[in-house]
Amino acid sequence: MNPFGDGALLVELGDGIAETLAARARALADAWDARGEGSAVPAYASVVVRFDPLRLAPADAETTVLRLAKTLDHVASESGREIEIPTYYDGPDLVETAERSGVSVELLIALHSGRVYRAFFLGFLPGFAYCGVLDPAIVAPRLLRPRERVPAGSVAVADGQTSVYPFDSPGGWRLIGRTDVRVFDSTRDSPALIRPGDRVRFVAR
Repeated sequence: MNPFGDGALLVELGDGIAETLAARARALADAWDARGEGSAVPAYASVVVRFDPLRLAPADAETTVLRLAKTLDHVASESGREIEIPTYYDGPDLVETAERSGVSVELLIALHSGRVYRAFFLGFLPGFAYCGVLDPAIVAPRLLRPRERVPAGSVAVADGQTSVYPFDSPGGWRLIGRTDVRVFDSTRDSPALIRPGDRVRFVAR
């Protein structure tokens, strides 16, 4: 655990992308939020917990976080909701990603659509869910030169993860398809369609 500015701590729970670590990170963030001392932001295997140093001394915050973390050593993965994303596999990087992976386009589509992914956390853009993990046969490093514009609804893969771009934006992930589903809509009661802990399935169209 390390200071993260004057009013925050960075809590590292492990290393890598794993469902168990992500579940612990989300549980710790929820437990901290429930205390009312400040907000918490989970990632794959870490959590940033925020607090007001005028109300809670950093040493006391660290003690509290350590106590909470010890109670979460055996957190089970959530069942989560299952979200289906109808996907047209016709992205500009589809063929190149298949070639890089040493598989046919048809097999790449089957590999991507044949798994149920866990939404680990939201980041980068509102509603952008980092989901994993990809089948290890899919080789998809981030682009060396990110695109200046990725269309909203693009289904993308990178570094063992997959997601849907919620808006037109720059982006460095490889685009293998698209969907008409709006993964973020500010007019909805819950603007982000996919929430951390949800299970996500891409359905080929």
